[in-house]
Amino acid sequence: MTKKFIVLLLLFSLFSLAQEEKELYNFSLQQAIEYAIQNNYTTINANRDIEAAKKKKWETTTIGLPQLNANLNYQNNIEIQKSVVPAEFFGGNPGEFTEVAFGTRHNMVANATLSQLIFDGSYLVGLQSAKVYLQISQNAKEKTELEIREIVINAYGNVLLARESVKVLENNKKTLEKVVFDTNETYKNGLTEEENVEQLQITLSQVKSSLSNANKRAEIALNMLKFVLGIELNESLTLTDSLDNLATQNVDLIALNAEFNVQNSIDYKIGLNSEESSRLLLKLEKSKALPSLSANLNFGYNAFSDTFSFLERDQRWLNFTNVGVGLNVPIFSSLGRTARTQQAKIAYEQAKTKLKETEQKLLLEFQSAKTDYEYSVEQFTVSKENLRLAERIESKQQIKFKEGISTSFEFTEAQRQLYSAQQSYLQAMVDVINKKATLDKITNTK
Repeated sequence: MTKKFIVLLLLFSLFSLAQEEKELYNFSLQQAIEYAIQNNYTTINANRDIEAAKKKKWETTTIGLPQLNANLNYQNNIEIQKSVVPAEFFGGNPGEFTEVAFGTRHNMVANATLSQLIFDGSYLVGLQSAKVYLQISQNAKEKTELEIREIVINAYGNVLLARESVKVLENNKKTLEKVVFDTNETYKNGLTEEENVEQLQITLSQVKSSLSNANKRAEIALNMLKFVLGIELNESLTLTDSLDNLATQNVDLIALNAEFNVQNSIDYKIGLNSEESSRLLLKLEKSKALPSLSANLNFGYNAFSDTFSFLERDQRWLNFTNVGVGLNVPIFSSLGRTARTQQAKIAYEQAKTKLKETEQKLLLEFQSAKTDYEYSVEQFTVSKENLRLAERIESKQQIKFKEGISTSFEFTEAQRQLYSAQQSYLQAMVDVINKKATLDKITNTK
């Protein structure tokens, strides 16, 4: 019995550990973008906004559909209202009045009302506005996806940049430690000055400090990417793309010669939505000068009693039914309606001007993004060549330093030039990726 209990306990423990095991994610850049579009916190709410807009559209539609409402009212006349009548009606003296109570102490009415809007200009405009509202939500979602795409690309690239920086610094540290060791041994044999050892130790300390900071930055960059993707920070995430491959893939000379159609930009589409909304607002104010027509059918039962006997079977209920038609005709509003219409007209003109401003702004942003991307491609090529030259110079200076031909200052300067070229090359690769993402966002390229 004890053995069975122990086995069951072990099985339960293993099951619990399996449940607590972290989920593993392996993403290329494209997979990360696709995952973020579905799971990023902002995109999730953007999808909910669309669902809310659909419900709002239906809510507006129902205003013009039949409406059925039921009411049940009970009244207890604690003190029945009285009136006076000439006393002579009841055999009294002429000129005198007698108090008379009309009604019963308990009253109850149950009725249902069916109403239907026949014509209302505001309702027709409201239907059009509901469609525009849905379009606004859909365009907002598309803009959110484009922004998330750019953010994911930047975050993904920052993680790769941080990790490549760590690799470069670790390699530099390893190489420098060997040089410091060899130089120190040479100093012990009296073949070089102590200053050369100290100079190299200073450089080594700086590299170690940079490496420690790079490791911390790499962890922060990875957590930032997880946050953008909508992944818990304690989950495991592996990136399958390399920085060099992504940079090469994003060198697209065709994109530099592509034409830009401003009407395809999501910002321009949103501007069109704003203009249409203002136009409908103007139309709404004008429609308020039109008459509105509605009809209703009311039917029900009422009952009266001096005692609360409405739940008894022999209680008498009296039915009633009526039909009504209502016509509301706006005649004069002391020019208030005219003032509101003029305000809406001004807002519409402002929206058209804003759309023109957006068009020109997008053309300028495209020109700037295209120039930045072109420059990043050039810098990528230049920094790659500069890195090759810096590696050759540092290698020659290291040989000269070991042979005693050059000083530690010359060797250290070559090292600093190499380290700077390494970081410039890594940053150039990230810039190509990021600048291409910015250009794609403006041109609405996915």
